[in-house]
Amino acid sequence: MDSLHAFNAFMRAAEARSFTVAGRQLGVSSSAIGKAIARLEERVGVRLMHRSTRAITLTAEGARFLERCRRIFSEIEAAELELAQTQGTPRGKLRVSLPLAGMLMMPTLTAFMQAHPAIALDLDFTDRLVDVVEEGFDVVVRAGAVSDSRLMMRVLGSFRLGLVASPRYLAQRGTPRTPADLAGHACLHHRYATSGKLEPWPLRRGPGEPDIPVAAVANTIEPLIAMAEAGLGIACLPDFAIRRQLADGRLCAVLAEHTEHEGTFRLLWPSSRYMSPKLRVFVDFMARHLFAQ
Repeated sequence: MDSLHAFNAFMRAAEARSFTVAGRQLGVSSSAIGKAIARLEERVGVRLMHRSTRAITLTAEGARFLERCRRIFSEIEAAELELAQTQGTPRGKLRVSLPLAGMLMMPTLTAFMQAHPAIALDLDFTDRLVDVVEEGFDVVVRAGAVSDSRLMMRVLGSFRLGLVASPRYLAQRGTPRTPADLAGHACLHHRYATSGKLEPWPLRRGPGEPDIPVAAVANTIEPLIAMAEAGLGIACLPDFAIRRQLADGRLCAVLAEHTEHEGTFRLLWPSSRYMSPKLRVFVDFMARHLFAQ
């Protein structure tokens, strides 16, 4: 058991490149992690890590040992979870990170909670690019490209950004026919919460065209939907957030032939972990229901 504890301390520190993060994950001090790894190195007679005040790097032997530790703990988790699955109902806390726009996924998340009441969702809404492994999330929802080799991935579905306005607004102000026509309209913009920059509108525009005016700005999607429905202007919104409004006529597409955009939502989770029953049912449920029509 002492060996397994040392192997686990080494694996966590190697993956996080930090004794402090590994200690936080295991509920011990960073010095305890360092001592456990030092005893492990003394026992096997090989240096596994190079330490400095700035970073931890693996030796060649340490990199090989990390892969073996991952396999060992994957098999242990698999054995435990096979036993847990015999009990039937997936249960436990599931830490999930979602973008701020993920608030619009609440109907699907609510349906999941109703279908799996033994799973307690711990939801963190942020547009900050969280470190899934270091911050201890079980799974995250992200839009855009993914390049982290430590993560497994499943595509949830695609979405498009498009310009919309209410019929009342268009009756009062007219319908723009070209991107240049937006210069005479009230335009409602989304500001990225992390950078403070306005999200670009995905318009095919010619050189020298005037800037898109700014009538209002919000750093979440919901106020822009409400303002557009109230007839206050034209907004650029993701289609998954306004399907009902487009279907019942509260909002109408504008300049659809001049817009070009496609994004993808993905679920990501640490690849070093065996897929627990609670994670498996969450991934399957979200993939099946989030973009279902």
